[in-house]
Amino acid sequence: MSQANPETKHYELICVIVNFGLGSRVLGMAKKNGVSGGTIVLGRGTVHNRLLKLLELTDIRKEIVLMVAEKSLAFNTLEVLDAELDFSRPNHGIAFVMPVGAFIGTGNYEYEFTAEDGGASSMYSAIFVVVEKGLAEEVMDVAKSVGARGGTIINARGSGIHETAKLLNMEIEPEKEIVLMLTKTESTEGIVKAVRDNLKIDEPGNGIIFVQSVAETYGILNA
Repeated sequence: MSQANPETKHYELICVIVNFGLGSRVLGMAKKNGVSGGTIVLGRGTVHNRLLKLLELTDIRKEIVLMVAEKSLAFNTLEVLDAELDFSRPNHGIAFVMPVGAFIGTGNYEYEFTAEDGGASSMYSAIFVVVEKGLAEEVMDVAKSVGARGGTIINARGSGIHETAKLLNMEIEPEKEIVLMLTKTESTEGIVKAVRDNLKIDEPGNGIIFVQSVAETYGILNA
């Protein structure tokens, strides 16, 4: 059985879901703990409360904070966030981590996919590309030119060490777009490299790319 390269870096996707308005606080604490940046996605949760239902206020706005960090830092950051936000208390949010097979951005220049299970094969991969608002279509054009069949664009906002402007000493977090593509595994590396090179993802503030294995898919039509 082959041994894993001890120098290979393993990354984790940190996902934190909190009430609206707390996303920036989560990012601030994570950055102080060493995480380089992240992206906030707006969502909504539902609660089952008779009074709120009568008032038609059952939808609660949520913020989903997505961050990528090396494995040890990711778990440590989760502990720090839990100590501060106390996720065990009702309505204080939830947080979890999941393995990331490859990560490009903030100083990571080469595509190298690392599977936590030792390299078990998967037919599809999920490619996530986070870029400034207005660039998602360019990402899709580049990806399609090298074989991607399509993708989904998600509006978000982000905060990173190179991406935060200040106005009257208040941090202004620029809007982001997330492009999600499901691609056949044999095509993934070519698509990632094309997007990285064309949008200069290696340069500070230009975005990040991360890739995850997909265990099972429904609704994807094979060409």
